[in-house]
Amino acid sequence: MIYLDNAATTQVCPEAAQAALEAMTRDFGNPSSTHAPGRTAREALLAARRTVADTLGARPEEIFFTSGGSEGDNWAIRGACALMRHKGKHIVSSLTEHDAVRRTLDHMQSQGYEVTRLAPDPDGAVSPEAVAAVLRPDTVLVSLMLVNNETGAVTDIPAVARAIKAAGCPALLHTDAIQGYMKVPLAVKSLGADIVTLSGHKVHAPKGVGAQYVRAGLRLPPLVLGGGQENGYRSGTENMPGILSLAAAVRAYRQDADAAARMAALRQRILDGLAPAIADLQVISGGAPHILCLSLPGYRSEVLLNYLDGLGICVSKGSACKRGARSHVLEAMGLPARVIDGAIRISLGRFNTEADADALCQGLIRAHDTLYKTL
Repeated sequence: MIYLDNAATTQVCPEAAQAALEAMTRDFGNPSSTHAPGRTAREALLAARRTVADTLGARPEEIFFTSGGSEGDNWAIRGACALMRHKGKHIVSSLTEHDAVRRTLDHMQSQGYEVTRLAPDPDGAVSPEAVAAVLRPDTVLVSLMLVNNETGAVTDIPAVARAIKAAGCPALLHTDAIQGYMKVPLAVKSLGADIVTLSGHKVHAPKGVGAQYVRAGLRLPPLVLGGGQENGYRSGTENMPGILSLAAAVRAYRQDADAAARMAALRQRILDGLAPAIADLQVISGGAPHILCLSLPGYRSEVLLNYLDGLGICVSKGSACKRGARSHVLEAMGLPARVIDGAIRISLGRFNTEADADALCQGLIRAHDTLYKTL
């Protein structure tokens, strides 16, 4: 199998799998317990928090563990709006956000909030100028993803933060940085966001664990009430196998210092292999090193995916969280229907090789030369 759908999920790395196994079978204490196994678990929890904080240049006390990206996005938006409700009811976001953000914004609209959803530029990113143009005195939240999960477009979040500050706007800034984490430079001080959402299974940790950066001094309402874990933000016994595996995965990622450069090189190798052979190939993707969105207009993406699947090559046609529907991201970019319906997403991970890239090129060229156009 050649797996090139790493934006959907990643293979768990050996370090993360080992950490999870040990947390389940050896160091299985509850970090809230006061006996020796509990103290061991608590020390491991604190170390994991420091590890994740270090990847962001944050303080450990600014990191809170969650079940993943959808939970983090929901908490960020609902919590920010609740915290800022005395300031107004206007939110700024975009038409290209992940459904975890889009659906939460729909909910906020049902609660009386006004949501301005900005269209992206032709490259798929949202410009800081577009954000600045719609800021108002009653804007309480700006929520924009750092790297788009379908196209790899990178939005200049630091410039958005500067625009909010320059406008004298009270809005908090949230970024879903799930696809950018460990792939593009990401330090919270330079990013300027108040809340940053991360997910473990995009960086070779298991599914079901994530992390949330919440700027020091920003007292969001608790996500889950109960025993007071995660400094009272998210009560409930911590998912120690997931948390420790996340920490192990990001340690391994940091030690693999050339990972992003390798992925960028593979991305370019795929382009170089396809462009001469497929004259009508259209490249849609943005600037992230690991995501390549392209289209073979006239061919249905589902047919291309099935053909490649038959060759043992796994890619997708967009977000794995929304099956069957046409991409709202590509529609928001104003692309023609033939281009959207022929689009596929190739997403790379730490373990992909040049042989993977070459096999994909061969498979797509064969599909182009063998299959009949249907559109």
